[in-house]
Amino acid sequence: MTAPRLHLALLIPDLSGGGAQRRMLTLARAFADRDHAVDLVALRSQGAFHRELSSTVRLVALDPWGTHLPWVNKRRDRWAPVSVPALVRYLQRAQPEALLATSHANLAAIWARSLTHVRVRLVVSVNLHLSRPAMNGQRASLLSGPQLARRFYSWADAIIANAHGVADDVACVTGVPRERITTIYNPVVTPELREKMQSPLAHPWFTPGSPPVVLGVGKLRAQKDFPTLLKAFARVRAVRPARLLILGEGEQRSSLEVLARELGVTADVALPGFVSNPFSYMARAAVFVLSSAWEGFSNVTGEALACGCPVVSTDCPGGGPAEILDSGTYGPLVPVGDDTALAAAILVVLDAPPARETLRARAAMFSVDQAADQYLEVLLGGR
Repeated sequence: MTAPRLHLALLIPDLSGGGAQRRMLTLARAFADRDHAVDLVALRSQGAFHRELSSTVRLVALDPWGTHLPWVNKRRDRWAPVSVPALVRYLQRAQPEALLATSHANLAAIWARSLTHVRVRLVVSVNLHLSRPAMNGQRASLLSGPQLARRFYSWADAIIANAHGVADDVACVTGVPRERITTIYNPVVTPELREKMQSPLAHPWFTPGSPPVVLGVGKLRAQKDFPTLLKAFARVRAVRPARLLILGEGEQRSSLEVLARELGVTADVALPGFVSNPFSYMARAAVFVLSSAWEGFSNVTGEALACGCPVVSTDCPGGGPAEILDSGTYGPLVPVGDDTALAAAILVVLDAPPARETLRARAAMFSVDQAADQYLEVLLGGR
C-alpha cells in the first residue's frame, strides 16, 4: 500500500556543519524523493550546508531578531524561546501535517506546537545523552538541562533516538516509557557519499609510498577529545612513520596546535579546518579514529565504515560507536581518555587492517533508504 503524500517540516537550529544538521538534510531529500512536500525550517539560516540543500526541498529561514542579541547569539540553547513566535507563525501559515525537530530546536517545536491550534504531529529526535550535565565543555543552562526535557518532552507525539544507549537515557531522564521511544540509526550511507569518496584528492600525504594517515573528523571541541588522539598519535609516531590529519574547526584549535608542538609531532600533524567532503579522505586513510568522550550515534564512524576505512574508537557513553562496531567486531574499542590504549589499538589496525569490503557491508545497515522508511513510519503515526 502506497503511503499518502504528506507536507513535512524538518526543524533544525541552523545550517552549520554538524551531524544533526547533515542527518536532517539527508532525510529531507529522501522524503522529497518519495514525493512528499518537504520544508527544511531553520531557526537561523547561516551555515556551510547551504550549498548542500537539495532543490527539491524548500528552505524556510525563521531568523528571528532575538537570536542575534549578544547574550542569545553565543548559545544555541537560548535560540529556542526567542524563536517560538516565528515558528508559531510558520505552523499557522504552512500547516504541515508532521514536524520533525532535532537538537536545540526540540524545545522550540514543543512550545510552538502547544501555542497553535494547527493539527501537526510532532516528533522530536535526540542525538546525545540528555543526562550529561555539560555539552561541549560548558555548563548546562536552564534552557538545555534535563529538567526541561523531563517537563516537556512528553508533550511530543513521538521521540526518536539515534542509538539504543541514547534511547535508554531519554527514558530515564524524561520518564517517558522506553517502549514509546524509537531507535533509528542515522542515515549515513547515501549515493552522494559513494560518489564523493571517489572524488580525486590532491593532498600530498596520500601519494603512493607516503606514511599511513591516521584520520580524525569533528569539531575541535571538548566532546571529541582530540588531545587524547594527539597524545596517542605521538606514541604511534615514536614506533613507526605515520601522519595525523584532523578535519574540523572549533575553539580548541590553538590549544591543539600548542599540544602538537609540545609533543614534538607538529611536522606530522595537520588541521586543515572544515572540509565539505571528508569522504575522499576516509576512503584513503589507513585508519579513522574516534577519540570522543561521549557520542550519540556518531555519523563519522558509520561514514568511515561506508568508505571502507578501518576504525578505532573509544567505548564512549552514548553507545553509538559500540553499536556501530558491534561491540568491537568491526573495530577496536578502548576506554575514554586512555591514550596508551588508543595508540596500541591504532598500531594493531595499521599492522593488520580488516578487509575494507567487510566494513562496507557492515555500513549497509545505516543506509538512507532504511532510515527514511523508519522515520516515515513514525511521522505517519499509523495513518
